[in-house]
Amino acid sequence: MMQVCLNGSRTAADGVAVPLTPESMADSAAGAVAAGARDVHVHPKTPCGRDTLSPRVLAETLSAMRARVPVPVGVTTGAWAEPGPAARLERIRAWTVLPDHASVNWHEPGAEETAALLMERGVGVEAGIWSGTDGAERFAASPLGPKVLRVLAEVTDTDPQGAVSSAHALLSGIGTAHGRPVLLHGEDGGAWPVLRLAGRLGLATRVGLEDVLVLPDGKRAGSNGELVAAGLAEYGTGRAGPEACRPGT
Repeated sequence: MMQVCLNGSRTAADGVAVPLTPESMADSAAGAVAAGARDVHVHPKTPCGRDTLSPRVLAETLSAMRARVPVPVGVTTGAWAEPGPAARLERIRAWTVLPDHASVNWHEPGAEETAALLMERGVGVEAGIWSGTDGAERFAASPLGPKVLRVLAEVTDTDPQGAVSSAHALLSGIGTAHGRPVLLHGEDGGAWPVLRLAGRLGLATRVGLEDVLVLPDGKRAGSNGELVAAGLAEYGTGRAGPEACRPGT
């Protein structure tokens, strides 16, 4: 499964290709799905470009996107979008239009409560486990672990070589992931090496302007659709690599 991550915490300073309005997010998602994406992750934005959990903004964003794409659409619940755990819960309780899923960063304060509320409301939970945090340890001990939609193994090391080592260490720390599917991805300099590793290991992955602004050849990406097309090609290259036929990978 190839997920597209449309924008993340990027801003207008990261280039015109980054979608920041509901309409541009919908356009970008449509292009990515046409290129082969089967799931969408998006950060709804305020008019000034800040990530938000606002019920109004979420409703506008999801409605615009669902009018254009037939695949599941998920959102962030990152602490930067609503720093206070209690305020975050109030925002989620007030949502009038629900995403198909939402990512919850397990190392952040209030993660368990956020995940529990999302599940109560019928929203699938992507458990974000970041390298360099205690997220894997917390998730392993969580009673909610078996109930999540999937685990996002998120490699924060942006060094191309170091990211692959970090990915292996992260996957080892996650272990059996409570039996849930794992989506492995990197960011910036680590995005393409980790995506190819996901291909070799047969794991779901993602790509998009949230994670990387350039194509594998170093050229600036013109759209999320362009990144998805390149990502599927790179994933296929990984699947054809030496680890692809190794038992147990």
